[in-house]
Amino acid sequence: MAAFVGALKKLSICLILWLNTLPFLQGGSDYYEFKYPFIKRASSFWASSSSFSSSNTDEASYDYIIVGGGTAGCPLAATLSQNFSVLVLERGGVPFSNVNVSFLSNFHIALADTSPTSASQPFVSTDGVINARARVLGGGTCINAGFYTRANSGFIRRVGWDERLVNESYPWVEKQIIHQPKLAQWQGAFKDSLLDVGVSPYNGFTYDHIHGTKVGGTLFDRFGRRHTAAELLASANPKMLTVLVYATVQKVLFDQTGRRPMAMGVIFKDENGNQHQAFLTNNRRSEVILSCGAIGTPQMLMLSGIGPKAELDKLNISMVLRNEFVGKGMADNPMNSVFVPTNRPVEQSLIQTVGITKMGVYIESSSGFGQSQDSIRCHHGILSAEIGQLSTIPPKQRTPEAIQAFIKRKRDLPHEAFKGGFILEKIARPISTGHLNLVNTNIDDNPSVTFNYFHHPHDLQRCVDGIRMAAKVIQSKHFTNFTRCDKPTVEKLLNMSVKANINLIPKHTNDTKSLEQFCKDTVITIWHYHGGCHVGKVVDPDLKVLGTNRLRIVDGSTFNESPGTNPQGTVLMMGRYMGVKILRRRLGKAAHV
Repeated sequence: MAAFVGALKKLSICLILWLNTLPFLQGGSDYYEFKYPFIKRASSFWASSSSFSSSNTDEASYDYIIVGGGTAGCPLAATLSQNFSVLVLERGGVPFSNVNVSFLSNFHIALADTSPTSASQPFVSTDGVINARARVLGGGTCINAGFYTRANSGFIRRVGWDERLVNESYPWVEKQIIHQPKLAQWQGAFKDSLLDVGVSPYNGFTYDHIHGTKVGGTLFDRFGRRHTAAELLASANPKMLTVLVYATVQKVLFDQTGRRPMAMGVIFKDENGNQHQAFLTNNRRSEVILSCGAIGTPQMLMLSGIGPKAELDKLNISMVLRNEFVGKGMADNPMNSVFVPTNRPVEQSLIQTVGITKMGVYIESSSGFGQSQDSIRCHHGILSAEIGQLSTIPPKQRTPEAIQAFIKRKRDLPHEAFKGGFILEKIARPISTGHLNLVNTNIDDNPSVTFNYFHHPHDLQRCVDGIRMAAKVIQSKHFTNFTRCDKPTVEKLLNMSVKANINLIPKHTNDTKSLEQFCKDTVITIWHYHGGCHVGKVVDPDLKVLGTNRLRIVDGSTFNESPGTNPQGTVLMMGRYMGVKILRRRLGKAAHV
């Protein structure tokens, strides 16, 4: 009888899973068009390039035009639409019917997809690290590892945000798309090992950023299905919101007849390559809001004529406003990893447990993304040639042919080499910064980005400290008991990790003896890049672009640091926070938010 009940329970769970995922697997189109009737293809827009006009009557204009329907753009749009007309222009498609986006088990495949319509757009920094940008409604929440945490209180104070409104905005997001994870066995062993090496106390499950070891929230529900920022649009006023997908904004339009350039609207192209214009209403409080992310927003400003004089002149871009700080101060939190061997199969797990140390290092872990045949032939989890993890190599050697050769070598590695997982060590608040420069005037192409990983010696020292701690975690009895492996030496761990992190940089003979060299040669990214449009240099404290009217930025390009262990929670909150702040300043209590 007990066996029958158990089998019935399993069958019920499978049925629930099937019913929950059915809308995503039925082509998805009918599902999202019913739930989100305001999402349309860009080609449906009323104004074509043949009807370009300087007029912008209220019948054909919007109170807010948001460029980028990503992590911040979606909650911002949902909030502003409660009281005003909003147009969101997103260059990518919808995430709802994309199984590579929707399921945890396909996390790596979405990132490995480099096709023009992929939700992920790869780019290679001049440092030689392959990285990724989101290109889909919902932004980075569609392609990341799903971990959710709030920023530390110090970050909130440093950016000057209203703590009361911040604490109202986080729960608005959490109630809709954030879940408590079912802790994977790997993550449980990792938690015990962190505590064993002194990353204490154990703070349990919490969204808060607290020193010690904790379990955070996740975008993935108990069925392994991802919930993205795009779902926050369900909270919008559907009568006041229009979301156009495959709408690639090419530049912001300005009226330059006044003392300051004033944003009037944007030019964008649809999925067929046809150009359109969208305009703001004539109200002085209407705004174009850039939410294109830390790569896209500085690029968009420069293509629109706002940026360093030399950058604009070299590509013959007509200057609207000179600002030498656009694209400066770009930073990416360097990450290095240590391979964990195991003599037992492990389930797939993305980041669930984190160690927040007092030495400016965060310790995280992933497992099991080398188990399936798809994984083996596509990539090797979070350390993959295809998904953004190529170590530093001289730019002249970083040719397409060299990268393809790298990918082939990675694919040819034996299955056994990736039967375990990785301990990930990330530097908090790196001092090293770089810059972003235009390559051409094509918005579809990536700009040139330099992060200068480990340029400052303090960053390098923190990496060394973090690698030492990661090795101790792996050597802990909790991990060795779980993996059924003998306690490995540090040199053996580093040797395996260097091999797992195959790259085209000539290997140094002291990689496994010099932790400094190991850090430099195996640096990768966890996609937490930020900066390029800093407060006080490009925007004011309200995130309005300095020297302009009706132009604002709401995304991570305004950050001097990446908030918390993982920034997406704060970027999601930021969209809601700024939306409420704008409504309250414009309408007062009548905003009802």
